[in-house]
Amino acid sequence: ATGTARLIDATVRLRDARNADPLVLVVSTGEVYGTGPRVPRVETDALRPQSPYAASKVAAEFAALEAWWRTGLRVIVARPFPHTGRGQTPVYVLPAFVARLRQARANGTTEVETGSLAPVRDLLDVRDVVRAYLALLTRGEPGQIYNVARGEGWSLAELFARLAALVGVAAIPRTDPALVRSADVAHLVGDSTKIRRATGWSPDFTLDDTLRELVDAQTD
Repeated sequence: ATGTARLIDATVRLRDARNADPLVLVVSTGEVYGTGPRVPRVETDALRPQSPYAASKVAAEFAALEAWWRTGLRVIVARPFPHTGRGQTPVYVLPAFVARLRQARANGTTEVETGSLAPVRDLLDVRDVVRAYLALLTRGEPGQIYNVARGEGWSLAELFARLAALVGVAAIPRTDPALVRSADVAHLVGDSTKIRRATGWSPDFTLDDTLRELVDAQTD
């Protein structure tokens, strides 16, 4: 948040010095909503961040929008929901699933260690998220906040099962307490009506497209 505030202040000074009119896209996260109703979240919902990361994104949003209100700096806030794709490291849950499933297949084992598979997640392809950012920069309205989401949710259990089928292994998940995240949001699905209406954006890639890409990336 401090870094965002400093960048915003520097942009305002540069704008004034050069008589320019920059547009700043601040990338936040859908995690700012925290756990709430098990329905797609809209931009006007209350914010209940459950982790330091999400709290820092709330602060960054406020810093950016305060500059818009105070100085007129053109700022747009994007709240992307979970997304993945080729190149994402196994630090993240879905590439980690793929790596463990491939290892299980190679070892001839069936049990795969996971964290909790109960959370429900919206899921986009990273390529669609980048397209959404470009759409906001060309057709978004300054001073506004936009969810970047598919609007559908899948449990991590379902995503694990789909990836296991793509890897070609009959895997049984086993919960490892060390992999359970206490700050996990139980249900994180976004309503993307606002960005669709404002920009015409919609996802090009299906969930299956993205999951196949994840598996192929670790097979290459």
